[in-house]
Amino acid sequence: MNTGIFVGSFDPFTIGHDSIVRRALPLFDRLVIGVVGDHVHKPGLRPATERIEAIARLYAHEPAIEVKSYYGLAIDFAKAENARFIVKGVRSVKDFEYEREQADVNRQLSGGQIETILLYAEPQLSSVSSTMVRELAHFGQDVSPFLPVQEQMSVSEKDSTL
Repeated sequence: MNTGIFVGSFDPFTIGHDSIVRRALPLFDRLVIGVVGDHVHKPGLRPATERIEAIARLYAHEPAIEVKSYYGLAIDFAKAENARFIVKGVRSVKDFEYEREQADVNRQLSGGQIETILLYAEPQLSSVSSTMVRELAHFGQDVSPFLPVQEQMSVSEKDSTL
């Protein structure tokens, strides 16, 4: 089975992430979305279970997609999932340089067995990031245009409890 992983904190999971997933899906028999667990030191990070549930709802109709938490290095998660590919989204030259370095290290750590596939952001999504969405939400702006429908509900549910 041809398996790829797509990893991140996904807080929140944006339309940019969704674009990468939908474009990567035809490349694989199985695509595992790996959600960084709660051990990451990011202020205000929603619990992994909330992030996983929101993403799983979004792709509930797609049997080739699995959503799981992971801890540690992406390369170790790829090995545990028997994935031969790590999918990464790239919005800019800055992203490209960072991801290129990570791909080189991951290739070395896997003995050349795991490759990284870079998918460039669609032009209209190149400025969309989770950080930007969180900041806009913090200042009371409507972030729904930047979120898939299911994630909009999840974020608005969280905001209503604040």
